[in-house]
Amino acid sequence: MEKLIVWFFEVGKNDVNLVGGKGANLGEMTGLGIPVPPGFIVTAPAYFQFIDETSLRGRIYELLSGLDVNDNKALDAASNEVMSLIQRTPMPEYIATKIKEAYRELSNGSDLLVATRSSATAEDLPDASFAGQQATFLNVLGEDSVVENVKNCWASLFEARAIFYRVQQNYDHFKVGIAVPVQKMIESEVSGIMFSIDPVTNDKSKVIIESVYGLGEYIVLGAVTPDHYEVNKENVSIIKKQIVNQVHKLVRSSTGESANNVDVPVDTNIGSQQKLADAHILELAKISMKLEAHYGIPQDSEWAMENDTVFLVQTRPITTQISTSKVNNIQITDEDKEILKTEAILSGAPASPGISCGKVVILHSPSEIDRIHEGDVLVTEMTTPDYVPAMKKASAIVTDFGGRTCHAAIVSRELGIPCVVGTDNATTVLKNDQIITIDGFKGKVYNGGKPHKLVKNDEFDKYAGLQTKTKVYVNLAEPERAEELAGMQVDGVGLLRAEFMIAEIGEHPKKLIAEGRQNVFIDKLHDGLLKFAKSFNPRHVLYRATDFKTNEYRNLLGGDKYEPTESNPMLGYRGCYRYIKDPEVFNLELEAIKKIYVEDGLKNLHLEIPFVRTVDELMKVKELVDKSGLTSLEGFELWMMTEIPANFILLPEFITKGGIKGVSIGSNDLTMLVLGTDRDNLEVASEFDERNPAVLYALEKIIKTANEYGVKASICGQAPSVYPEITEKLVEWGIDSVSVSPDMIYKTRKIVYDIEHKG
Repeated sequence: MEKLIVWFFEVGKNDVNLVGGKGANLGEMTGLGIPVPPGFIVTAPAYFQFIDETSLRGRIYELLSGLDVNDNKALDAASNEVMSLIQRTPMPEYIATKIKEAYRELSNGSDLLVATRSSATAEDLPDASFAGQQATFLNVLGEDSVVENVKNCWASLFEARAIFYRVQQNYDHFKVGIAVPVQKMIESEVSGIMFSIDPVTNDKSKVIIESVYGLGEYIVLGAVTPDHYEVNKENVSIIKKQIVNQVHKLVRSSTGESANNVDVPVDTNIGSQQKLADAHILELAKISMKLEAHYGIPQDSEWAMENDTVFLVQTRPITTQISTSKVNNIQITDEDKEILKTEAILSGAPASPGISCGKVVILHSPSEIDRIHEGDVLVTEMTTPDYVPAMKKASAIVTDFGGRTCHAAIVSRELGIPCVVGTDNATTVLKNDQIITIDGFKGKVYNGGKPHKLVKNDEFDKYAGLQTKTKVYVNLAEPERAEELAGMQVDGVGLLRAEFMIAEIGEHPKKLIAEGRQNVFIDKLHDGLLKFAKSFNPRHVLYRATDFKTNEYRNLLGGDKYEPTESNPMLGYRGCYRYIKDPEVFNLELEAIKKIYVEDGLKNLHLEIPFVRTVDELMKVKELVDKSGLTSLEGFELWMMTEIPANFILLPEFITKGGIKGVSIGSNDLTMLVLGTDRDNLEVASEFDERNPAVLYALEKIIKTANEYGVKASICGQAPSVYPEITEKLVEWGIDSVSVSPDMIYKTRKIVYDIEHKG
């Protein structure tokens, strides 16, 4: 029987299948030493055992079979029936007992106010945001109440909005489980959201923080317009503040099992004051930078402050960075240009970029969403997840309240439609059927215009046709995004990371081997690799072999049995050395790659070896690759990551003795090892800078040596995505390709084009 209860400190980011996205990230942050309120998690297996042992699975399937989720009445009826079914079905006693025991341990034998939070096993993934789709219950007191609210969280997996979203995202209802973190309540004096990049402009040099008085639900929903702060990452300084007068807030009203939350006025003496002290703004910014560095991807985090102490209550990947690639690239019309010259009738916060024109439809309740038709402009006080079906039809969204981190803003960016929030009075100034033009770049609304297809920044049109000698590749990890990004003007994939595909498998490869189930690993990895190779064919796809560190491998099911505990995993049992010591696992990867060539007939997938410490290591791995038969296949190339000082010092030997076709610079690890700084360590992270002369020396040395010995040179770290000036130097030194994050493809191509055409 799988674990029914785990504590935060027992899980990490790779445990999504066990504890869901929210639970996995709470565990990961706890392990990082981030201040997280303590708690435990009722696992997804507990939920599945509940629906199976009570015979609910078949009954739920019958209720949802053939359901048209676009029929709002039918959707609501089915949702209500399924939720009621779950809520009135008794929980198996052995599960309830485990929950009560954990609650008593958390509360030291006395009653403690806790929050029960839903954590779906498909949520908070880089390709989909399930934010707000399931329920959270605050101020829960007493073991019986905790058990009841765990079941309420399970039931919320079948909220109408959650059913709709899963169907839209093609998730099987029964392949999405739900775990429930049970966490000590923080009575928030101030709370908010922060993004480790600007979520509207994708500016990676900033941390964006928004705050309100009281509980954080109001900022997520957009029920109030928050303070807005911006922090420069380079010197960790506050560069912008927008202070908003707050007149009401959400607080806990009472204690006891009936505790709930109420809306109360904010004291007029403090309503217009800055909600969060400068010191706390900077403290949060440093935490945000640490989380981004640790996860290797920009983060959307929620925080709360009690008794002058900041706590993190959630973090997840930002899912909206490439919204600009999801929309039509149509030049702004003459009518648009004329309208944008007039005086705006409304102003608010620019929450999602783009320009659109359409007919106003004002909604005051989700029950009215049937009134929205394709191309209409949704105008409302604020949105909730129940508005999502209408938001999918809208050409733009305008709200009275909310900030750039509220629900309306996040979903608009995910959908790729313009959004202006926090206008104060859109629902009273605007009238139904009025034609308006929305400028999501500047947060302005204009009267009049000519409805047309959505207009985004014409940057793509300006740059997409540019041809460059230096190839522009993209860094990727999620198979679900392969086809979408292959449709952009990109020359291939310069870094295909294995992490998400391995995490999807969820089990340690040695466990699968021990159980004779190694084909599960091979087949699932092959399926993921095939999506990339097929989508980008015949363009180059460079797959980096698994570079999990021991602490990350331990988070896979069965990992604690096969992985040592290391004090410094970054410099430990990883990369090339691991393949030599444990070729059985590496051979599974080689077999998955070989199937792409032999069974699928594709010839564009290549392999790079990470963290190669010595020439001898590379030669031994080359023998394993040769033995697999890969090197004899037409088109196959073997590359080496260059991310250790030894790599550029001895690069001629690595090239001549290792038989590699190319080198790929991993600028993240290279910078850390050249400068002797850990970008995940808040105390020294500020010293991490790829522009340091020593790092630039290493980059130049690698590129020029590769050119001298006739092998290709590429770079796949974050440096060219963050610092265009580094891209300029790379091209001048003669690099063959630059691999960047998806949002930087077109800007990078423009930079490369300008450099190549100087003079």
